Amino acid sequence: MTVLPFARAGSTAEPGNAEAMNSVLGKARLIIEAFTAEDDSLSLSELVRRTGVAKASVHRLAQELLGWGVLERAGSRYRLGLRLFEIGQRVPRQRILREAALPYMEDLLLATHETVHFAIHDGLDVLYVEKLMVHRGLRKQSRVAGRLPLFCTATGKVILAFSPPALFHEVVRRGLTPMTHRTITQPGLLQAQIGRVRTEHLAVEAEETRLGYTSLAVPVFGDTGALAGALSITAPTFRMNQARFTAALRAAALGVSRTLQATG
Repeated sequence: MTVLPFARAGSTAEPGNAEAMNSVLGKARLIIEAFTAEDDSLSLSELVRRTGVAKASVHRLAQELLGWGVLERAGSRYRLGLRLFEIGQRVPRQRILREAALPYMEDLLLATHETVHFAIHDGLDVLYVEKLMVHRGLRKQSRVAGRLPLFCTATGKVILAFSPPALFHEVVRRGLTPMTHRTITQPGLLQAQIGRVRTEHLAVEAEETRLGYTSLAVPVFGDTGALAGALSITAPTFRMNQARFTAALRAAALGVSRTLQATG
């Protein structure tokens, strides 16, 4: 899949790197975060290059992470271990949102036969908490625990619409790097689109993230009335039935919101 480019660990572009290099925990974090969504495994030399940590330190810490199960051996290479997956499943926010959303996402999948996402806000990105798809669905571009930019995704536009204005300005300051030739990169046009999303409670992203695919997204609200996340449908543009899919999407989002509000 394609995910938002980010500064590699060890890059001067990443704040806090200097501090991380001065602690054991910081160095371990750099090693873990050296793995991207595209990496199945990394060699010791690749870990050294990406982290900027001395080879002897990387080797020693990698052995400790192997013992903990955070890393695993893949021949002479390293990959992320099952211990991380196990710990990740204990995160309360992810678990609560996923359990509330999953039944309605399954209904939405059956009703539309298109790819369904539930995403939350994290930094300047959307973070996908859950994804359901049929065999003909969108296999690339998005994945569970994957990230994409706020400004060019339907779920991200919903998040921007129901977040403080400071978030929009921070996104613009970082830069609106296009993912396709249809990505909106003019701040004024994006701001106008976000305003319509706020009014209509519906975001439409037409081939801004991947050519040939269109997404619809609606907000999901939690027990305090604050935005909890965004629910979306992604389909090939030629197959996108906006009127029918919007109705199904709104009904599912209402169900998720009611479940979150009932459970607190």
